[in-house]
Amino acid sequence: MIAQDEQIRVTLPDGSVRQYPKGSTGLDIATQISEGLARNVLAAKVNGKVQDATQPINEDASVQLLTWNDAEGKATFWHSSAHLLAEALESLYPGVKFGIGPAVETGFYYDVDLNGQPFSQEDFKKVEDKMLELARQKQDYIRKPMSKADAIAYFEEKGDPYKLDLLEGLDDGTITFYTQGQFTDLCRGPHIPNTGFVKAAKLMNVAGAYWRGNEKNKQLTRIYAVTYPKQKELDEYLHLLEEAKKRDHRKLGKELDLFAFSERVGAGLPLWLPKGTMLRERLENFLRKAQIRAGYQQVVTPHIGSKQLYVTSGHWDKYGEDSFQPIKTPDPNEEFLLKPMNCPHHCEIYKTRPRSYRDLPLRLAEFGTVYRYEQSGELHGLTRVRGFTQDDAHIFCRPDQVKDEFMKVIDLVLYVFKSLGFSDYSAQVSLRDPENKAKYIGSDDLWERAESAIIEAAAEKGLRTVTELGEAAFYGPKLDFMVRDALGRRWQLGTIQVDYNLPNRFELEYIGADNQKHRPVMIHRAPFGSMERFIAILIENTGGNFPLWLSPDQIAILPISEKYEDYANDLYFTLQEHDIRGFVDLRDEKIGRKIRDAEVNKVPFMLVVGEKEAAEGKVSVRRKGQGDLGSMSIAEFVETFQQEVKV
Repeated sequence: MIAQDEQIRVTLPDGSVRQYPKGSTGLDIATQISEGLARNVLAAKVNGKVQDATQPINEDASVQLLTWNDAEGKATFWHSSAHLLAEALESLYPGVKFGIGPAVETGFYYDVDLNGQPFSQEDFKKVEDKMLELARQKQDYIRKPMSKADAIAYFEEKGDPYKLDLLEGLDDGTITFYTQGQFTDLCRGPHIPNTGFVKAAKLMNVAGAYWRGNEKNKQLTRIYAVTYPKQKELDEYLHLLEEAKKRDHRKLGKELDLFAFSERVGAGLPLWLPKGTMLRERLENFLRKAQIRAGYQQVVTPHIGSKQLYVTSGHWDKYGEDSFQPIKTPDPNEEFLLKPMNCPHHCEIYKTRPRSYRDLPLRLAEFGTVYRYEQSGELHGLTRVRGFTQDDAHIFCRPDQVKDEFMKVIDLVLYVFKSLGFSDYSAQVSLRDPENKAKYIGSDDLWERAESAIIEAAAEKGLRTVTELGEAAFYGPKLDFMVRDALGRRWQLGTIQVDYNLPNRFELEYIGADNQKHRPVMIHRAPFGSMERFIAILIENTGGNFPLWLSPDQIAILPISEKYEDYANDLYFTLQEHDIRGFVDLRDEKIGRKIRDAEVNKVPFMLVVGEKEAAEGKVSVRRKGQGDLGSMSIAEFVETFQQEVKV
């Protein structure tokens, strides 16, 4: 019989409490529950921290056993696979040196220095085969604590400068190595029990990446890959990727004439074409109407601001070195910056006159274009650009109004999502990193008040939330809305932030009911996030088949021959009066070709007009995806259209 002091109490996710011998591992616990569970356990979450399933547990703890179905289980699986990729590369490319190999949302990558050895997609298959060959050996991932001196000695002997660079930032007593088979890496872990869990592997892409993201450093080879515990699951994922390629907003944006990029204009600076501009304007008008109903006032601010404005706000200190550099003028005492944020300008608008507690909340909204320097390798269509427009607003309110205002913004974000067909979303409470408070501005008291307001408001609204430490803005915590699109991908769209700090930095005041001066609280919010990124995600989520009210061209009027062009043009102007927008296809093409082209261009309604229609004042209506709806009078079509177009 095991003595009481040699046992630990383990609380499982269902609330049950069991006793196990001290030093039991997550794998031991799984084995006692069921052999099936033990075969699928990848890691263990002990008192909120993920660790190896084979790591001993020596004290009472809450334990969650992680499998492939858990996000943290997947992340462990993929990070372990990065080590497997590294082992395969080391056997195939002697002298290769390693940077970092983290898990990402859809797999993992490893940054490597191949010492000039060529590597391309033609090499993918042999690396994949080697990974699976090693995986079948079921090599254990063995964790070993190392002194800093021993770790340095190991990588000096191996000749791996990138690991030595990483070691400079680590403290003695915090360093661990992991070994599987013939490969040893500097790593915190955790890892899966052994390589045998990996049954399918696919290298996805190869790109360049500067060491530590600094363009002054050497460019390494970044190899992206993904692994799965079953070949069938990998096959399904690859099929999903093929579907995603069809929906790629860069491809559809070009095909639908929505936007373009020009090297002469500059990388990461989108040019909105007429149809894309119509799409943007409809989104903006949709939100403007909702904001007017919610009591917002529209403002406009310049695209640049004095450097001192951003010194005051803290943006220069936090982002200055990594952003666009100051703009000089003929006056040597002047320096301006491209606007990286709208909030400092709105603070100055607040200060244009004295404010009373009766004036609050003051809600200022702007579709403001901002500029942030993204490295060229990070640019990606509309999702990562250097100039973008935020559907920005800042609410200046009294402390007693914060929670109510925050909840109203949640309602606005959810209204936007519902109207645009985003039904699968969760909310992320983004808090500051308690271990690195130097990244943020403001006192602990102000941060605690702001974080509490967000947590309470989200709870009262019944939102499904997850908490992420270290994801707050430098001036305050956030509630970020994470949306899954039609392909199951996860995106951050809307954001709401509570800020007690910028009002202090800009010395904002209002006169309270007690006739004394008080500081307002500032709420930052953007339901779309940025117009560019939101539209990119909307394109991919809908596959370019936008809701009728958003479609750049809602109708295509298709005359059978030139004899009916006058009737088609009259019809076009009549429908414009009902706010129905589109075009008349006057090309010398057969009607079948015109219909096919309208379908390809994702025009919702096609109105075919010929002799009968012109004589009777009617239209022959086709609906994309539904086919022929029959002949209608103009009034009947307008009613059909207006019933569908309602938001």
